[in-house]
Amino acid sequence: MSADKVLMKEFKELEKEKWLRIELENENIRNWIVGLYVLNPSSLYYGGYFKAKMTFPSNYPYSPPSFRFLKPLLHPNVYKDGKLCISILHPPGEDEMSGELASERWSPAQRVESVLISILSLLDDAEISSPANVEASVKMRNEPELYKQKIRELVAESQKDMPEDFVIPNAEDVGRAPQKDKNLDEDDFWIDSDGESFGGDDDDFGDGSGEDQEFDDEDGEQEEEEDEEDDKKTTKK
Repeated sequence: MSADKVLMKEFKELEKEKWLRIELENENIRNWIVGLYVLNPSSLYYGGYFKAKMTFPSNYPYSPPSFRFLKPLLHPNVYKDGKLCISILHPPGEDEMSGELASERWSPAQRVESVLISILSLLDDAEISSPANVEASVKMRNEPELYKQKIRELVAESQKDMPEDFVIPNAEDVGRAPQKDKNLDEDDFWIDSDGESFGGDDDDFGDGSGEDQEFDDEDGEQEEEEDEEDDKKTTKK
């Protein structure tokens, strides 16, 4: 299937989603204008409507698209020109220089939806150790309250770009909320690739302590001890 046919199919599917708005630039299927609405109520960017441009190569999906926010976005992993530092948009294969695994980078199995979900996740899971925007990283680390205030101002400004006919979605009217795994429950939506929440209470997703497993192990040990006792009794008889 050609890149254009793949993109047209994806475009038609994503048009149904209420958490984003997409349109073609100059009727070109390889140039999309995307409006992302941040649904996560625990996000600093909650309620923001951020417009971006996606450009697709002629050999899509074998090579990744490019993505650029159309207006400045204060974030450690967003360059000042709106481009992103995110693994999923990097070419396929491992990169020994950066240490990125092939599973973290682009692959033909990825789709536009998975890219957009990863970008939404990145907003609340900033990687400040290797920032694209050093100024934002320093401000986030050293002046967190000022950083949060700047984000709130950014969100308010972004809402001016929201189309007049855009209906703000919520949990009740979003038919198919964006998710990394379509088998996940709605409560599991805001879980990043490492299995950690990027907003909300960790207790909602379990603390990862493995207590349930410990209980299972204890039950198993008790059953083994009982079996050994029965064997001894049988032997004595």
